[in-house]
Amino acid sequence: MKPAQKPQQSFTYGDYRLWSEDERWELIDGEAFAMSPAPTRTHQTILGEIFRQVANFLEGKPCQVFIAPFDVRLPESNETDDEVETVVQPDLVVVCDASKLDEKGCRGAPDWVVEVLSPSTASKDHVRKKLLYQHHGIREYWLVHPTDHILTRYLLEGQAFGPALIEETEGSTDVAVLPGLAITWEFMATG
Repeated sequence: MKPAQKPQQSFTYGDYRLWSEDERWELIDGEAFAMSPAPTRTHQTILGEIFRQVANFLEGKPCQVFIAPFDVRLPESNETDDEVETVVQPDLVVVCDASKLDEKGCRGAPDWVVEVLSPSTASKDHVRKKLLYQHHGIREYWLVHPTDHILTRYLLEGQAFGPALIEETEGSTDVAVLPGLAITWEFMATG
């Protein structure tokens, strides 16, 4: 994904909030990235089904699930919102600490992030966002490959993600940070 063409080099959440609502952006370490056009039908089907399964599981529980567009602000320390240089819009996030939620979205690391890969964002999701999510302490990160029917999972082990766990999207996959939840993949065969 190419960085946005903006006149200045570094941006903050304060700048981001002034941009047109007709455009979707992400900021990573102050660098602006234009979001790709609307996701494909397959992308939306996969995301919708994962969301449905997670939302059903979380009913009556303290954790909450959100889908994009949903701003996740990742401050480096105690800077104000307007000074935050990283704000992303993962496809799906689960947040178990209600104190991180406000009307703007989430401030701080969600517990679980899922990205359904698109050709235009796959490299950013695999490399840049993986490092970003590891740095900010996101406990579990999933990358769903819609055309290859592959799931890549990363689990935080101390301060770093452990080795990639790569599997086919068949049967079901347990969500480590939500004991008792397993995403079932039957819909991938028909989607």
